[in-house]
Amino acid sequence: METTKTDFSLIDRPEILQILFHPRSSASGEKPASGAAVLQQIPVGEAIEIGACFHMKDRVSPNILFFHGNGEIVADYDDLGPIYNQLGINFLAVDYRGYGTSTGRPTVAAMMADCHKIFHFVKTWLSANGYIGPLLVMGRSLGSASALELAATHSNDISGLIIESGFAYVGPLLALLGAPPEVTADEDALGFRNLGKIKLFTKPALIIHAELDHIIPFADGRALYDASGSQEKTFLKIPGANHNDIFARALSEYMTAVANLAYKTMPGSAVR
Repeated sequence: METTKTDFSLIDRPEILQILFHPRSSASGEKPASGAAVLQQIPVGEAIEIGACFHMKDRVSPNILFFHGNGEIVADYDDLGPIYNQLGINFLAVDYRGYGTSTGRPTVAAMMADCHKIFHFVKTWLSANGYIGPLLVMGRSLGSASALELAATHSNDISGLIIESGFAYVGPLLALLGAPPEVTADEDALGFRNLGKIKLFTKPALIIHAELDHIIPFADGRALYDASGSQEKTFLKIPGANHNDIFARALSEYMTAVANLAYKTMPGSAVR
């Protein structure tokens, strides 16, 4: 199994982790109202499990594995999962350690290693349950790191990539959140290298970014798009939106762009 070999010791310090991760729990076993939802606990280490909710439409639909932002949990997407299903897309949302129903404590090293184990679990689960549609990875905000890690290392098994509110440079983001200069000064030493990773993925890609994002600047979204190695890439700018009001500003445009990208990965299927 491929996994990240990066040293994240510079960033995995208590004073940095407390500004980078904002975990909160959700009640175990509370199934969303959607009857298509399947709750999962994904083993990633000894006595460590990651909570997930798979919103499944049908077995030939495209499948989106989704990594959310640092202040969110899987349950926050219970209302969005059925919207994906209405568009004919299976939506598989996963948490991080310490989030939702997950156990353990979040660190960057754990997040980046766990995404590989989650990916292999999802692949195996889809195959075992007869879901034959293409598999895409999607990351929002902090989740862009997990999505890009997978896109760079498992491109043969991934049909499409979606990055929403993703960061190209982590140093300025950490500085904004309050990290000291000695941590943020050396971008390469922080280990994410999102720009380098997105260059390696050559299949269809969609980058979505809010015009007025005050946390991860709009320029980061453009930088990711420009660096993307995809031969079929799309950039969706959300006018007037900030980091956390994209859905309120442009839900229809957002979902249309995601559906178009998902259906580009379907062999012989017309874009919806």
